[in-house]
Amino acid sequence: MKYDPRTEKSPLPFAPFKALTVPRPIGWLSSTSADGIDNIAPYSQWQNLTFDPPMVMFAANQYPDGRRKDTVINAEETGWFVWNMATWDLRDAVNTSAMALPRGDSEFDRLHITRRSAELSAAPMVAESPFHYECKYLSTHRLPGNSKVGSIDVVYAAVERIHLEEWALTPDGRIDIPKVKPIARMGYYDYTVVTDTFEMRVPESDADEMAGLAGQPG
Repeated sequence: MKYDPRTEKSPLPFAPFKALTVPRPIGWLSSTSADGIDNIAPYSQWQNLTFDPPMVMFAANQYPDGRRKDTVINAEETGWFVWNMATWDLRDAVNTSAMALPRGDSEFDRLHITRRSAELSAAPMVAESPFHYECKYLSTHRLPGNSKVGSIDVVYAAVERIHLEEWALTPDGRIDIPKVKPIARMGYYDYTVVTDTFEMRVPESDADEMAGLAGQPG
């Protein structure tokens, strides 16, 4: 079975594209508009770019009517947004925050979560989330799609401050992933949760390679 997604419809009843690049980390991004309205929404097209210095990106599809996402507009207008780790315990809030609300309405008003002030950004952090990045906006790259909803804004940002809850760390100073249970996006309506990890080290890696894998500049 094969098909050309540019010109053909999927031969399956459910399109496979977004179900194959999995699991995808969730960018649960909080931001504040220029007029002070707090916003929070999950983005499954979210990723690290590099670690020296730390930079991130997320891609936001437009709405079917061509409107751009509030997070993109807020980042461009204020220069900041916050990433909050989406965890198993916060899954219902993450899902509810995906609702498409009119601009000017705050998703925070519908969620049973606590806002915590960030230090550099006007955007609030989710107090119940164990880890946060305060992200300084760098640029937006717009890519047109075949439809309004297929068009995207790719937003790039620098991580200016990282917040870590000590209860979510291991005794030797690592992130305790099985303890915090981050959730990730699958295809269709599906998600997964990380509860098990395993370690593999690249054979014959030198000190610089090991430092890079550990996320430390050489």
